[in-house]
Amino acid sequence: MAEVGVGTIAAGVAKGFADHILISGDGGGTGASPLTSIKHAGLPWDLGIAETHQTLVMNDLRSRVVLQTDGGMKTGRDVVIAALLGAEEFGFSTAPLITMGCIMMRKCHLNTCPVGIATQDPDLRKKFSGKPEHVVTYLFMVAEEARQLMAQLGFRTIDAMVGRVECLETNAAIQHWKADGLDLTSMLSPIQSPYPAAGTYCTQAQDHGLDQSLDITQLLELAQPALERGEPVRAELPIVNTNRTVGTILSNEICKKYGAACLPDDTIHFKFTGSAGQSLGAFLAPRNSTFAAEENILVGNVCLYGATAGQAFYRGRAAERFAVRNSGAHTVIEGVGDHGCEYMTGGRVVVLGPTGRNFAAGMSGGIAYIWDPHEKFLENCNLGMVALEKVVDEEDVVELRELIEQHQNYTGSTVAADILDRWDETLAQFIKVMPTDYKRVLEEAAELAPGLTGGPPANASCRSEDIDPLPLVAREHRRE
Repeated sequence: MAEVGVGTIAAGVAKGFADHILISGDGGGTGASPLTSIKHAGLPWDLGIAETHQTLVMNDLRSRVVLQTDGGMKTGRDVVIAALLGAEEFGFSTAPLITMGCIMMRKCHLNTCPVGIATQDPDLRKKFSGKPEHVVTYLFMVAEEARQLMAQLGFRTIDAMVGRVECLETNAAIQHWKADGLDLTSMLSPIQSPYPAAGTYCTQAQDHGLDQSLDITQLLELAQPALERGEPVRAELPIVNTNRTVGTILSNEICKKYGAACLPDDTIHFKFTGSAGQSLGAFLAPRNSTFAAEENILVGNVCLYGATAGQAFYRGRAAERFAVRNSGAHTVIEGVGDHGCEYMTGGRVVVLGPTGRNFAAGMSGGIAYIWDPHEKFLENCNLGMVALEKVVDEEDVVELRELIEQHQNYTGSTVAADILDRWDETLAQFIKVMPTDYKRVLEEAAELAPGLTGGPPANASCRSEDIDPLPLVAREHRRE
């Protein structure tokens, strides 16, 4: 996000061998965010990309990374200005969406999109008239305008234009109180780097040093008998603190060939003497671990973001924004962080553990089942578009049990095994998170074609008071 100090952050990640850096501005988006975020979060991409480019050039880091920017870009003129300020790649989202019919109603999270883009309502979806050709035509027009402006400025390529801020000037005709005292000199003055040969755009591939890692230089070769024939291997090696993530690449090779079963214990035995660097043994592939999987984060942020199909079973917890915009995947997880199932439109999510705040915000489709033995889920659920039910319908019970059984079968989860062993007791502790509009659509479909919807029957309860205790104030509970 473009903000004060973003250049310093960019320099840090460039030193950490990042290959690509994206600077997002405060503009753009469809507006399905809290009003306070729309009005006050972030800064324009112009400021962010200018600061980032200047900082990287000053530290002779610009030639290592590709800079991209986005945030409400619409025209070829925007592309040219972004390039002159330091970007070499440009992101377009809102404008192409408009070419496909979006009219910016800012109702993406309410399932009432009148042009049939962000909705599960079949009657509204019939109104969608967008075609890929519309987006292609629009982007050709953007490129044509950019090409014309580049010709006027005397540039043949984007690379030649990157960072040439001397080609920009302010508009003296602007008379606005917000412009009083505004000094853009620091943005529009060519940067003077202390490094004469400092590049102004990406000209070199990052050297991540993997070819010098201990795994590549020694471990893989020593482990070949084990990798190829399963024969035991033993070796003693010195290690120093510049040897980082030792064992990770070797573990990858083991998993690729032998899968989750790995190799028998003590097949590969390496003894190191010395001081190891960071992440010694990170991501090893052991059969057993000493920590409780259900109490630890196994996967990071935005897992299953926008998933459209398939199944996923996780023996452990996920970090934030799990299954956001999921539209078809079926998954079981043993705990999630904040904003789980946000903007979800389809699929099934089973959470066998705690959830973070703002669960189900903007959730317009699909179903989530939450195991809530301690009755803490209510305070973390965003009830703006969903209702909470007990799992009582036979189809729901069968579906939930099958998913948990699959989870136990694939992962060996002790949590799933315990739930199944006490099924009569634990079933009552599950909460079904059901989008209200999605339920209405299923009910209407069931009336037209009974038994063909795959959803709950028309008489399934959707009243929040079915969960005891659920005070009236909970119905007004909202989280941004």
